[in-house]
Amino acid sequence: MTVVKTKIGRRSFIKKSTLAGGGLVLSFNWLESCKMTSEEVSTLPKEWFKLNGYVKVGDNGLVTIMSPNPEGGQGVKTAMPMIVADELDIEWKEVIVEQAPLNTELYRRQFIGGSQAIRQGWNGLRMAGATARHMLKEAAAKTWDVSIKEITTKTGMLHHVSSNRSASYGEMASVAAMVPVPEEVALKEIGDFNIIGTSQKNVDGQNIVTGKPLFGLDTYKDGMLTAMIVHPPAFGMQLKSMDSTAIKSMPGIQDVFSIKVLDDDFTRQHFDTCAFLEVVAIVGKSTWEVMKAKKAISVQWEPIESYSEERQPYRGPRQTLTIPAGLESSEVHRKKMSEMTTRQSEVVRKDGNPELAFKNAANVIERTYTAPFLAHNCMEPMNFFADVKDGSAQLSGPLQKAELTELTLANRLGIPVEQIDIHMTRLGGGYGRRSYANWALEAALISKKMKAPVKLVYTREDDMTGGIYRPTYQVTYKAALDSKNNLTAIHINAGGIPESPLYADRFPAGAVENYLAESWTLNTNITIGSFRAPRSNFMASAEQSFLDEIAETIDKDPIEFRLELLEKAKNNPVGEKNDYDAERYAGVLNLVKEKSDWKSSDASLHRGVAAYFCHNSYAAQVLDVTMVNGKPVVQKVTCALDCGIVVNPDGAKNMAEGGIVDGIGNALFGELTFKNGVPEKSNFDTYRMIRMSEAPKEIDVHFVKNDIDPTGLGEPTFPPIFAALANALYKATGKRYYRQPFLSEESVNA
Repeated sequence: MTVVKTKIGRRSFIKKSTLAGGGLVLSFNWLESCKMTSEEVSTLPKEWFKLNGYVKVGDNGLVTIMSPNPEGGQGVKTAMPMIVADELDIEWKEVIVEQAPLNTELYRRQFIGGSQAIRQGWNGLRMAGATARHMLKEAAAKTWDVSIKEITTKTGMLHHVSSNRSASYGEMASVAAMVPVPEEVALKEIGDFNIIGTSQKNVDGQNIVTGKPLFGLDTYKDGMLTAMIVHPPAFGMQLKSMDSTAIKSMPGIQDVFSIKVLDDDFTRQHFDTCAFLEVVAIVGKSTWEVMKAKKAISVQWEPIESYSEERQPYRGPRQTLTIPAGLESSEVHRKKMSEMTTRQSEVVRKDGNPELAFKNAANVIERTYTAPFLAHNCMEPMNFFADVKDGSAQLSGPLQKAELTELTLANRLGIPVEQIDIHMTRLGGGYGRRSYANWALEAALISKKMKAPVKLVYTREDDMTGGIYRPTYQVTYKAALDSKNNLTAIHINAGGIPESPLYADRFPAGAVENYLAESWTLNTNITIGSFRAPRSNFMASAEQSFLDEIAETIDKDPIEFRLELLEKAKNNPVGEKNDYDAERYAGVLNLVKEKSDWKSSDASLHRGVAAYFCHNSYAAQVLDVTMVNGKPVVQKVTCALDCGIVVNPDGAKNMAEGGIVDGIGNALFGELTFKNGVPEKSNFDTYRMIRMSEAPKEIDVHFVKNDIDPTGLGEPTFPPIFAALANALYKATGKRYYRQPFLSEESVNA
């Protein structure tokens, strides 16, 4: 039995007195999120009792569990309450799930990002359920005048066996609400879980398919105005002047003005990236009226000058970034990156004597891989609601890092954090894009200026052309082979605009005696940021494609070659900073080898394999492709995952499938290019996305079963699928793919 303290740092589970009608959180509550019959309404509790920030028990035994993190399709709104419910020892059908409000005193890390929600919330969520269960047991012991050690629980009931007494949680809720929070509680043994590890339906599923208001775009308030912005047409340009005379007289238009999103002297935190510091705001009574005015406004732009920007990363020391002037183009980017291959870069890691190994090599394999900028293309465009009044602000919308955005809002508006209330709606896609909340700032500044509630909505073109992109990357891999075809050295030279994708301590680091990893960057005025599995989404593709080339050169099976390297890393690791567990890494390769029937003799299938470690989890994939009329058709993907304990198997499988489909689409088609600072694609008519008919015909997902605490799952299946596809395409076409997207004109004709 594991006993834990009921405090995590300064944040504790705060218990308050009885709370009547406490089941309602803003306007998004159980009553409004589903259509209830009169019989169902009559079964609702007349009174709720709050035991801690996560748990409220109704007088009839129904339990409300708060889900603290934003929900963007990754399933945390279902999985997190499942963890609480299991430790609370109730039946899942008796649970009502609500999106928790932003509250950094009650909840820890209310983030979407880094596939860390379940991993970092695991102990706290279990403790919340166990604490509430302990308090209910203590209430029963006090009521029945017996020792708490004699009280047992099962599916929402309290029992005292020797006196044959039982009571529901609802019957003891009012007493439990007055019980002091215990200093420590016992958690369940993993083998005693009843809900964790079982498949449960998405708690929002029915509301989504029936069109209930869950998303930011659904927000409507009486007296609300609609706003849109106009931003520079190119990166490297800024607002010079505007003439709004004509559009101010257009029907419905209330005002037109420019806003400065961030102050000049503001030290930006990690997620304060802002594509354009000054934009034009158009405010009107309806979306259609504002869109018409947006097309008619006359705005003049001018080139920016180079400047420096202070930034405080999420981790690490403050940085000073140089933002260059000029109108940038992808063609120039490619030339500059190509030149970096021949230059000496920053050495990040060096094991053994790689220089000597390459000098003495009988054969050297060298390959360069590139990837373009990518747009996030969330299906729900950026939007936010704001109602800013003197000394307070009410906001609502889709955010990934709400508690960090709250700090920036407080600084920019001059309002104490305590007076800012952000309601987190469901995200219509995130993928890193909604970590950077400049549109929330814009909405707040527009509301403050208008002295009215405002909903800001981006058009698709605003989103795609003024966005925050996946950087463009390049990496050159070199392998040294001796006269017996033994791998003796690896050299990695990786960089990008404006960040490097290098993870120097990941596989094959630790598995090769002589190893050199170098890194470089080039500055840009094009704004970049997190994209699903940042950096890994490129490095996995290049690394795993290169390992396949080595395996082919030395005439070894691709899976066996990887397993041999991992055996070396396990039994005789090189270096001390290797950030992966070689045994778990090998475990997913062995599992996918078995489940895919890797040695299948079906000549019509062309198979590629890849495996990768990121976000504390391990993923391996085998992809089967056929060629139909000269085009690839993905028939099947077999995926093996080691992400520790799987909370909700169906939800986990859905996430794995989503990452696979997303990765295939980006690998085949994803690309955003620039010409003179202008994004050359602005909507889905030119930015190619994967279509339903192009998704794999079958995806077969398998999880390694273990008792390790849960790790990441939203991102780990995304990076390796690029390489699994590239390696399969090579088997199908005889052509290696070094440039993403694989079906671009340059790649096809290379």
